[in-house]
Amino acid sequence: MIKPYLKDFKPYPPGKPIEELRRELGIEGKIVKLASNENPFGPSPKAKEAIIAAASELHRYPDAGAYNLRTALAQKFQVHYEEIVLGNGSNEVLELLVKALIDYEDEALMSEPSFLMYEKFVQASGGQITKIPLKNFRHDLANFTKKVSQKTKIIFLDNPHNPTGSIIYHHDFERFIKDLPENIVVVLDEAYREFNEDPEIANGLLLKDGKPPVVTLRTFSKAYGLAALRIGYGIMKKELAMVLNAIRQPFNVNLLAQVAAEAALKDEDYLAGILKTFSSERKKLFKALEELGFEPYPSQANFILVNTKKEARPLYEALLRKGVIVRSMEAYGFPTCLRISIGTPEENEFFLARLKEVLSGA
Repeated sequence: MIKPYLKDFKPYPPGKPIEELRRELGIEGKIVKLASNENPFGPSPKAKEAIIAAASELHRYPDAGAYNLRTALAQKFQVHYEEIVLGNGSNEVLELLVKALIDYEDEALMSEPSFLMYEKFVQASGGQITKIPLKNFRHDLANFTKKVSQKTKIIFLDNPHNPTGSIIYHHDFERFIKDLPENIVVVLDEAYREFNEDPEIANGLLLKDGKPPVVTLRTFSKAYGLAALRIGYGIMKKELAMVLNAIRQPFNVNLLAQVAAEAALKDEDYLAGILKTFSSERKKLFKALEELGFEPYPSQANFILVNTKKEARPLYEALLRKGVIVRSMEAYGFPTCLRISIGTPEENEFFLARLKEVLSGA
């Protein structure tokens, strides 16, 4: 029989794909997708070359231990090879952590709102969830400390936070973990870390061997532009990494993902150029939204949360009809807000032009 707590389980709501919008609304012209926080510039050309070169080996299983990629990551972050766990997206590493640490009715703490998969993995395991509301659009670390109980096993913190783009400062994070029991694992999800420009952001890698230990998660889906290949990683103390590598599926990261990620990781010049453009476009988009009378929130990620100051659903739907896909924030508890991913300069101009048309009643 199906476990009772899974009967009403709702799937993760993915962003609306371009093809679906064309079918629904019959739009034949240009469509711009600014909803899923993707890298619209695509991956490094060297990553594409690596994929082509590896295509002749598709009849072979990939390296189950991903030695080359894990070695490259270890060198980049000055950690041990054995402290790295690769996943089919950083989502899989999250799932492995829950499998390893959460027993039935154990508890996990997370902000409300935050990345929805934290909640879903814990629910699927039979664990309990305690949500701590944001304070001024930031993680309320003081309230996290108050909510810790004997059942608490994991604390999830996305940094930068999705969907606000705010960050946790390192001095605040250090003070926070000092007050926690040693048997808790703190997961610092840094999916958007590459887009951050604030030097004071928390650095989980410095605290992976502390008490409590900190697990740092990152992904190749965002800044590195490899979302379709689904590859991410976690860096944690060796004892925990060994358990996760023991319980994960064999060959969980495919060959093309491994070679593309390794090539993308090494192409630092391409990444630097991409990040420079993202930074410039984020500032321009922020200013343009302010000038249109909205309230955008400062972001250290590749998206901007914007308060439209009234119910945002009509604006979201009007933009869809104009060929622009953004993200409605109703499910996150922000009914007056939209989340707008940073696109290419051309995509951002297209969005702003269509937005002005909607606001003018065109």
